Amino acid sequence: MEETIRLTAAQAVVRYLAAQRSRVDGAEVPLFAGCWGIFGHGNVAGLGEALYHARETLPTFRAHNEQGMALAAVAFAKASNRRRMMACTTSIGPGASNMVTAAGVAHVNRLPVLFLPGDVFASRRPDPVLQQIEDFNDATVSVNDCFRPVSRWWDRITRPEQLLTSLPRAIQVLTDPVDCGPATICMAQDVQAEAYDFPESFFRPQIHRIRRPAPDAEEFARALDLLARAERPLVVAGGGVLYSEASRVLQDFAATHGIPVAETQAGKSAMPWDHPQAVGSIGVTGSSASNALAREADVILAVGTRLQDFTTGSRALVPGDATLIQLNIQAFDAGKHRAVPLVGDARRTLEDLTAALGSYKVSEAWRERTAALVKEWNGAVDQAVSPTNAPLPTDAQVIGAVNRAAEARDVVVCAAGGLPGELHKLWRAGSPNGYHMEYGFSCMGYEIAGGLGVKMARPDREVFVMVGDGSYMMMNSELQTSVMLGRKLIVTVLDNRGFGCIDRLQRACGGESFNNLVETVDHRADESWIDFAGHARSLGATSEKVASIAELEQALRRARQSDRTYVVVIDTDPMPTTEAGGAWWDVAVPEVSERAQVEEAFAAYVDARREQAQG
Repeated sequence: MEETIRLTAAQAVVRYLAAQRSRVDGAEVPLFAGCWGIFGHGNVAGLGEALYHARETLPTFRAHNEQGMALAAVAFAKASNRRRMMACTTSIGPGASNMVTAAGVAHVNRLPVLFLPGDVFASRRPDPVLQQIEDFNDATVSVNDCFRPVSRWWDRITRPEQLLTSLPRAIQVLTDPVDCGPATICMAQDVQAEAYDFPESFFRPQIHRIRRPAPDAEEFARALDLLARAERPLVVAGGGVLYSEASRVLQDFAATHGIPVAETQAGKSAMPWDHPQAVGSIGVTGSSASNALAREADVILAVGTRLQDFTTGSRALVPGDATLIQLNIQAFDAGKHRAVPLVGDARRTLEDLTAALGSYKVSEAWRERTAALVKEWNGAVDQAVSPTNAPLPTDAQVIGAVNRAAEARDVVVCAAGGLPGELHKLWRAGSPNGYHMEYGFSCMGYEIAGGLGVKMARPDREVFVMVGDGSYMMMNSELQTSVMLGRKLIVTVLDNRGFGCIDRLQRACGGESFNNLVETVDHRADESWIDFAGHARSLGATSEKVASIAELEQALRRARQSDRTYVVVIDTDPMPTTEAGGAWWDVAVPEVSERAQVEEAFAAYVDARREQAQG
């Protein structure tokens, strides 16, 4: 008979997670780098007690906000190329529901995070328990049911022995390159404390290796034939290139065959910006070079990308008139936009394509066209990011200063709003994973918490966080967590007094500036504004406010020398954006309005829709 060990359900979860291993750069490391925990009613007595005794094998990290800590876990997984991950545990009510937004971020971006929210009593003895919502028609519902649509695996543990099947399934999802995404295991608080005789074999160390499936032979042959006959091919690199750790292979593929490579938000930094075949960002926030090549290409090979609307210009740019090949490990993505599917691991398939294409190279005319467009675009970038003495610099000019302060291996972190568009166009990434953008879910408030997660995953790299005042105000508490944990960030806060990006979109759609910038908010009783530098100091960071780009560059040099999180605040102009590059984005405009500007915007919208592909 197999030996058993008597443990509570919470102890079993902790012991099982600590036994999971991963291989990173040839070394065996814990799969779970730790567990974020904000303890409360529903997890402090069970999981909290179990985690206390496992601090050497599964460290516990404390944050200030459940969404913030979960976003840090998301960013950690992204920065680790899905090779490592973290767990998050909370109380049963608002603590759990606070993590749902972060679960959405992980789900959209296909990133592994294990959510362990506390849940109501399985026995229902104290029904309704504190923080329990009551569904009048379904006694089994709790707030944790909100995790169902944003989880790749969801389970509710009402008996300790259910962990024997639920935990392995969760790990399978978390480590599978096809199904990868968040897993949620809801832990009834009384069950956390219940004991069971678990098989000792359940806790044996297990090493998880990332699967690299080869494509179907017929799919590969069809894609190869299209590429071999292409006169004007283009590659669109998505986040899957980084997750597959295929950056070097992609660079060699592009150099060998002379094929230009554009990058999505998630794929940016797969190519160093000065690689001869790197043509910059693509889509709504794309470079003029990438977007021109996309319109002229006869074959587009999309690698590891969902091809969402920002990438495709709402289907007006990609696939356009080109034949689209979708190389993706997930068949769901490979079949989008009536593409020729090529289902397989990015790195392995690119290696096979490079070998099979042999001596194939693009024409000299296409190579010259690419070089000319890139030269023109680099000139536009130089102009946009050049220093200025203006009292209110643009976002682009601030980006230029931060980019000049960053070294090739450093990482820039951002999310949502106008900054990601400017960064996608203008940031010059020097090495893989040097550009970390959350733009799948476009989650405001991700930046500082995400920067913390990146720093925990990449402690040897300087992490530059860029955040607008609106996003800073949505979530800034993990600034203090970075100080508390000794994970230094360099944070630049761009203060344009409101939600500048959405204000610009509002105006572009013919609307009046309303309820976005502080100056256009109704019912204002106070004209005072926020001392962001003072606020950052109150959270333990070193901080200063600067009045010019020259002062910003000096402050960033001081920040590099600092041993703790350093925040630099600068006022910016909310209106200008980089006009060069870009593509149409489908944002519905009202068909009927009392404003002439809206009617004009609707007429332009109808014209633009005619270029939009259907299906």
